[in-house]
Amino acid sequence: MSQDQQLLDLVKTLSGRLAASEMEIKSLKLVNAADIPEDILAVLAAAVAAYLGFQGEKKQRRFASLPMWAKGTRNAQLNHIPVR
Repeated sequence: MSQDQQLLDLVKTLSGRLAASEMEIKSLKLVNAADIPEDILAVLAAAVAAYLGFQGEKKQRRFASLPMWAKGTRNAQLNHIPVR
């Protein structure tokens, strides 16, 4: 076999391997490009954060009883000063 024939065989082999690699990369991109819902991403992020030791804060608001809430709302409306 001549040196030119060996080089040609090597180029053909490398071209085939490159084509196979490109197909594999394309298939990986298609798998990773799947649309993941936002709520699933939030759950995954929370799970990772909990695994790493982050303790989240509870941000639940407390509402006063109805008569106190109504009185507070009235006072806030009566004392309202418009922002200039």
